[in-house]
Amino acid sequence: MTDLTAGDMAPVFSLPRNGGGTVSLGDFSGKPLILYFYPKDDTSGCTTEAIDFTGLAADFEKIGATVIGVSPDSVKSHDKFAAKHSLSVVLAADEEHQALEAYGVWKEKSMYGKTYMGVERSTFLIDGSGKIVEIWRKVKVAGHAQAVLKAAQAL
Repeated sequence: MTDLTAGDMAPVFSLPRNGGGTVSLGDFSGKPLILYFYPKDDTSGCTTEAIDFTGLAADFEKIGATVIGVSPDSVKSHDKFAAKHSLSVVLAADEEHQALEAYGVWKEKSMYGKTYMGVERSTFLIDGSGKIVEIWRKVKVAGHAQAVLKAAQAL
């Protein structure tokens, strides 16, 4: 599979979400969508990233954009994570790795000499027509949510 690039159409997804129900790409037709992929609930970087996006929720709402975090964690894990940190972003569970693989973020990683499959922290800005406008890969958390907001405001 080739990596997605800006200008490509966003792969379709439908995933269970925190709080119940599902969330799908089609739910955001005509509106900007920020899809951010992260490795694991309640770890330091992932918690900081979710809190940063939550802190900017009003700014994203002003431009009609929705922020969705996606990880391979379960809905139950997402519910606990959201409650513990008062998160307002939607958290989608991709336990089967369908969206993770479709977006090319399920990658071979290595730590301490061991290789394993995991999520490469990445964010996709998708416009109202479903086209990918910008992609951030191997995201460094500090300042990332603000950079995404700035790009979304330019749509």
